[in-house]
Amino acid sequence: KLAMEFPSENIFLVTASPVIKAITNFKQVSKTLEEFDVEEQPSSLLEKRYPNIKVIQSGVKQLKSDEHKIFTEDGKEYIYEKLCLCAGAKPKLIFEGNPYVLGIRDTDSAQAFQKNLAQAERIVVVGNGGIALELVYEIQGCEVIWAIKDKAIGNTFFDAGAAEFLIPKLTAEKRETPMECKRTKYTTEGIEEKDRPIAASGKLGSALGPDWHEGLHLKGTKEFSHKVHIEILCEVKKIHLQQEFIQLQRTSLTFPKEEKNVEPDEVLWPVYVELTNGKIYGCDFIVSATGVVPNVKPFLDGNHFAVGEDGGLKVDKHMHTSLPDIYAAGDICTASWEPSPVWHQMRLWTQARQMGWYAAKCMAADTLGESIDLDFSFELFAHVTKFFNYKVVVLGKYNAQGLGLDHELMLRCTKGQEYVKVVMQNGRMMGAVVIGETDLEETFENLILNQMDLSAYGEDLLNPDIDIEDYFD
Repeated sequence: KLAMEFPSENIFLVTASPVIKAITNFKQVSKTLEEFDVEEQPSSLLEKRYPNIKVIQSGVKQLKSDEHKIFTEDGKEYIYEKLCLCAGAKPKLIFEGNPYVLGIRDTDSAQAFQKNLAQAERIVVVGNGGIALELVYEIQGCEVIWAIKDKAIGNTFFDAGAAEFLIPKLTAEKRETPMECKRTKYTTEGIEEKDRPIAASGKLGSALGPDWHEGLHLKGTKEFSHKVHIEILCEVKKIHLQQEFIQLQRTSLTFPKEEKNVEPDEVLWPVYVELTNGKIYGCDFIVSATGVVPNVKPFLDGNHFAVGEDGGLKVDKHMHTSLPDIYAAGDICTASWEPSPVWHQMRLWTQARQMGWYAAKCMAADTLGESIDLDFSFELFAHVTKFFNYKVVVLGKYNAQGLGLDHELMLRCTKGQEYVKVVMQNGRMMGAVVIGETDLEETFENLILNQMDLSAYGEDLLNPDIDIEDYFD
């Protein structure tokens, strides 16, 4: 975007990765919903397309904002007129520095995970967001103990009802053929295996986008398909290595079978997980899929950035940080303007793309001394993804975020086919979760955006015999 706006200016892209993430097959599904592929491409392609862009492959060691300089790890320094920080976020590991704890957030960590899984008989997955959900669904031939701190799975994206709708898919032995994957395959294409820099632990790879597990062979050693046991309302209290566990003289549990009481485990495992509910399970390794923290560390030293409660760099509605000529976009930033009543920030690919595009527009407007309005994509929270082979669309305050008790829910559910939930407040639609192929998302988007009073329709709003699209499109 900047390269197009300022063809005669030099634009530097500083990245520690040998590849860049490019958005391809972009499709505007509706006013605010968008689908796209995320592809890794060699940075030379970007430089070919825009001769004024130079990609510098090195991490940033230091930022001196008062001197308008950045220093890279390869010992060079660069002076900037305007700087946008887009360093993303890093996995929030439950325990740092434990070789049996794997964090999954980027392509390199997904590959490390696949190598470990090939030898695994049992793993423990900790976390309840999108990556944990997909992971647990995709893993075959390996026992999975899934520890979640909530009452129901997928709490980040939907409620207990939606979780109940999806759970049968976890236990189904027969896997249906996957829907054709319309988005992305994650490979570091074009870089020979031997030339590919190994992401040392602590080095950040690039974030996983939608469908990151496609093309990864997620299969353990056992012949069965799915074996998932969910431990709810608990977190990891301690991790014991095998030797420590033997000295503790405590009992670990076998994989729970429904008809039997839980029995003590005779097998010795490399590592043991003690949960806050008192249970201990042995496993081959632990996957920490517990969200991310903004990657601000390289930039804070010696600079007085205003930082949000979630650890991100605070940005105003023009993506400005608190320091002159420095902008931020994506997972590293915290939106600190007064948001629309049906938008909230969530560290997702869709928002990172929107923020990056809008930050470039803001940088251009500031440089040219023009004014600019807040981008329309921040009017309504809208995200489309896929869980357990179902299309999942979440809109607005889909989990009644911040609405207190002053709201009501309407539901429509056809087992194995669709789950539709809308969040209503004072007769107006504030949010929705739509699972399955319903074609309702555009209608709901319009109803949330125009805040029409729907009281007159009552329960009929979700009556499958009434085609509400005809009313409201």
